[in-house]
Amino acid sequence: MAAEPWLVVGLGNPGPSYAGNRHNAGFLVLDVLAGRTGGRFKAHKARADVVEGRLGAERVVLAKPRSWMNESGGPVKALRDFYKVPVGRLIVVHDELDIPYGAIRLKRGGGDNGHNGLRSITRSLGDREYLRVRFGVGRPPGRMDAATFVLRDFSATERRELDLNAEQAADAVEALTAGSLEAAQNAFHTP
Repeated sequence: MAAEPWLVVGLGNPGPSYAGNRHNAGFLVLDVLAGRTGGRFKAHKARADVVEGRLGAERVVLAKPRSWMNESGGPVKALRDFYKVPVGRLIVVHDELDIPYGAIRLKRGGGDNGHNGLRSITRSLGDREYLRVRFGVGRPPGRMDAATFVLRDFSATERRELDLNAEQAADAVEALTAGSLEAAQNAFHTP
């Protein structure tokens, strides 16, 4: 029997008004991955847009929940149950304030660090031991509220590097599906 697919979920908010927001970094990376599979997102009954395909030798389900960020857990759990994916084969791609812009960090488990999408997923799954690809968006300037910052579009300066950063995060996802967390961390954690 073939191994279960990998479920790769990109976090973001639905709709064109949020498309360029820092909080939608996960959606941006999933768009890159969908392009690599040659697939197009299609509506799934789990309240998500899904592409089924292959990344290298691995079968993957790429998903963008159609819920608001803070309600991502419902669609993620429904997809995990539908595709029968163990939590160890779930990868969540999300924006991360505590990492400098453009840096990519990988980890398994841990807290939600104030990220409402991660909090919702952990609560819905009853498990936090899923893999995470953390897309650094940096800290808000001055005394700007973090929620305001992540709901703003990437700056013109940031956009110059955005496509390259999204490609690197997509590479990190592929490295996780093809090998071990440690090997992927060694390849993508720059000093």
